[in-house]
Amino acid sequence: MSIRSNIAKIAGKSAQIILKNFFNRGSALPGKIALKIDPKILDSLAGGYEIIVVTGTNGKTLTTALVTKVIESEFGQVVTNPTGSNMQQGIVGTFLSAPKVKKGERKFAVLEIDEASLPKVTEFIKPSLFVFTNIFRDQMDRYGEIYTTYRMIVEGAAKSPQATILANGDSPIFNSLETVNKRIYYGFDKDPEHIQSAEPNTDGVLCPKCHHVLKYKQLVYANLGEYFCEHCDFHRPELDYKLTEIQFQDNNASEFTAAGVHVKMGVGGMYNIYNALAAVAVGKYYDIEPAKIAKALEYDERIFGRQETFEINGKTCTLVLVKNPVGLNQVIDMIELAPYEFTLASILNANYADGIDVSWIWDSHHEKFANMNISKAIAAGDRHRDMALRLEVAGIAPEKLVEVENFDGLVKEITSAPTDEVYILATYTAMLGLRDYLAEHKFIKGGMINE
Repeated sequence: MSIRSNIAKIAGKSAQIILKNFFNRGSALPGKIALKIDPKILDSLAGGYEIIVVTGTNGKTLTTALVTKVIESEFGQVVTNPTGSNMQQGIVGTFLSAPKVKKGERKFAVLEIDEASLPKVTEFIKPSLFVFTNIFRDQMDRYGEIYTTYRMIVEGAAKSPQATILANGDSPIFNSLETVNKRIYYGFDKDPEHIQSAEPNTDGVLCPKCHHVLKYKQLVYANLGEYFCEHCDFHRPELDYKLTEIQFQDNNASEFTAAGVHVKMGVGGMYNIYNALAAVAVGKYYDIEPAKIAKALEYDERIFGRQETFEINGKTCTLVLVKNPVGLNQVIDMIELAPYEFTLASILNANYADGIDVSWIWDSHHEKFANMNISKAIAAGDRHRDMALRLEVAGIAPEKLVEVENFDGLVKEITSAPTDEVYILATYTAMLGLRDYLAEHKFIKGGMINE
């Protein structure tokens, strides 16, 4: 490590100590400081690590957490960024806080990396495995359309040509370009063949070879499934790791079998089954025993904003990050499985990290809420008026709908809600702000690491 790198490391670690001991929180600031002193600090910090990178639109944070647990079950302590600080400064901060590893031990890092940041970060780290979760329309003002996003992550992976790409085989986009990296696939193979089409206006369902609309022999959701083109030979590749059965699923848990591993997981949603399937595939890739993988995935923790639960004045609240139509639709489908009456709070911001264009809320299935057992609906956030209008148009009765302008008002409305259960759906900066507010008012411990 050069003198410059050492100075950057010392400065970054000092900033971490100060933030932790005097402000009781994390931040991307230490990483920013270290990068300012030495833009190539990652080169030094990540040296000697076997690195697994998780990227894609939805599911990065939970997939990273699950993969970490699987790798830890076989190899011990893993360096990771569990709070979703997934841009370059956050990755630097992750390695700054990494514990020392005994000489001779195999060193692993499992990193969630933002799609747009991947080509920058892979200038300095050399992953051995990339996990591609999915690519959906998300923050058009930042990422552009889905094929632009995919080219970003393919470009990032190509900087480590020896690395393998483990991709969601059910996503047509991951089979649309040739890559310098070897590709292997995971996906669903649990249903009898039934020729069908994706819903109208679904992104990513055009054949990349002849541009006709793809058909599906199995359709899981959105554009994910066993796709094929009726007009050419484009079709889903052979899956290396298959989910063959879902035994149980509700709003809080799921049970399934994949690649010979029987998984019971304490988190709901079909989208989270995909996340767990990716973790199973990583475990099998590293030849970890099925029993160890299954044990690692007995997951009932709640990470930041991903079905995280806490109490607000006697109300059990579940906080879920939402950021694009496909992800929100999957959350709505998950909530639909709840067997009890509940209060719905929807917090909509339109900052840079959320995407400044909020028109995406009109492409989601809010209408399903009208048929659920919702006693009260709260529209909040910087764009609370847009959210209130969307819920009203979706069919939420006006007498059930309230608007609030700040978190004080939100907590007041939650406290007075007629139900014990509350679902809080929040965009990214809304989730960060709410967690900071709740930490400040002692509802939860600790704030959120900011990008």
